[in-house]
Amino acid sequence: MASAGLQFFAFTLALFGIFGDITATLLPNWKVNADVGSNIVTAITQMQGLWMDCTWYSTGMFSCTLKYSVLSLPVYIQAARTTMVLSCILSAFGICITTVGMKCTKLGGDTDSKSHTCFAGGVCFVLSGIFGLVPTSWYTREIISNFLDTTIPESSKHEPGGAVYIGFISAGFLLIAGVTFCTSCFKKQQGPWIYPAKQQHFPSTEQENSAGYNLKDYV
Repeated sequence: MASAGLQFFAFTLALFGIFGDITATLLPNWKVNADVGSNIVTAITQMQGLWMDCTWYSTGMFSCTLKYSVLSLPVYIQAARTTMVLSCILSAFGICITTVGMKCTKLGGDTDSKSHTCFAGGVCFVLSGIFGLVPTSWYTREIISNFLDTTIPESSKHEPGGAVYIGFISAGFLLIAGVTFCTSCFKKQQGPWIYPAKQQHFPSTEQENSAGYNLKDYV
């Protein structure tokens, strides 16, 4: 019963993880640059994401530009696109597989089959969390290195946006869910690992025969 509760908790974390993963992939605020300037009225907030760049003006206007050319993008953005999409796909597979393998559902056959299915879903969540953690870490490293570079002007420097933090949290949720699913599938060993060899008991016919011969000697 406790294992079923852990699986339900892990499934809930996985749901939050996949929703956060999809949200972080689509949001345009992976890095943000707020240029206030000399007048607060003309303040501009520039946001850059994996698929589009957006600009928000203090007057209320908001404009976005899609990134159509893939080859013109930096390597870390191309890698972030690929790994985040893979993370979303793997987490979706993990949701479908663990739904079949969870102990609280009536799908997936017998106990052994459900355990193997649940373990496969946990592996999908772990891989999804890794694929989600790599791009967010790499993207954050690029933002920080450019921010600390003295040769880059202040107007071109950015800070990590909300999508990066959502990506980190979602990757953590998926990793925890995957590890929980994998560990909850192992059965507890009821007996010792090595059973002692059974000793075979034979009737003591030889002792009776020897005793009979000894009695004949006295007759």
